[in-house]
Amino acid sequence: MSWFTNYLSSSIGRKVTMALTGLFLIVFLLVHLIGNLQLLKGDGGEAFNTYGYFMTHNPLIKSVSYGLYFFILFHTVQGLLLWRANRQAKGTSYAVRNNNPALTWAGQSMALLGTLILFFIVLHMGDFWWKMKTGVLGSLTYEGQKESIADLYGRCAAAFKDPIYVGFYVLSMVVLYFHLSHGFQSAFQTLGWNHKKYTPIIKAVGTAYAILVPIGFAIIPIVFYFSK
Repeated sequence: MSWFTNYLSSSIGRKVTMALTGLFLIVFLLVHLIGNLQLLKGDGGEAFNTYGYFMTHNPLIKSVSYGLYFFILFHTVQGLLLWRANRQAKGTSYAVRNNNPALTWAGQSMALLGTLILFFIVLHMGDFWWKMKTGVLGSLTYEGQKESIADLYGRCAAAFKDPIYVGFYVLSMVVLYFHLSHGFQSAFQTLGWNHKKYTPIIKAVGTAYAILVPIGFAIIPIVFYFSK
C-alpha cells in the first residue's frame, strides 16, 4: 500500500482526491437541499421531521453519512495541504497570480473559503444534528406513526427567527457560491475531462449550480424570518 499512500501525499494525488471528494460533496449538497426544502411545506413541519427521522434511522443512509463526514474532513485536509505546499514552493503563489490572469479571486482563495465553510458546517451540525442526536429537542408523534419523532422543524423555525443567525447563514451561502464557482469546473479539469465541445457546457452547468444551490439554501431562513 506504500504506492497508494505515496500517491495520496503527492501533489497530483491530492488534486485528484480533492476533485473526486468535491464532486461527491456537490451531489450531496443537491440532495441535502431537496430535503431542506421540506421545511417550506405548509404542514407544520411533518414532512421535514419525517425526512429527518428517515435520514437518521435508515441503516444505508446512516452508513453513507459516516462516509460523508470522512469526505468532508478529507477534502478539507487535502485542500489545506495543497495550499501549504503552494505557499512553501518558492515563488509559486506569486507566479500563479501573475501568470494566470484567468484565475479568479475564488480560485486564489479556495483554502480560506473551504475553511469558512467547514466552520459553518461545525456550527450548523452542533445546533441541529447534535441536539437531535442527544435528545435535546422535543418530540412529536404524527398520525399513523408508532414512534415519536424529534421536532427538528421546531428548532429550525426558532433559529431562523434570529436575525443574527439568518445573516450568518446567508453570508455562509455567499461563501459557498464562491467556493462552488471555482470548485465545480476545477474538479472536471483536474480529472482531465476537458473537451472544446463539452467544457463550455460544464462551465455553464457549474455556474448555474453555484448560483442556484446557495440561493435555494438561503431562501429557507429568509422565508422563515419574514413570514413563518
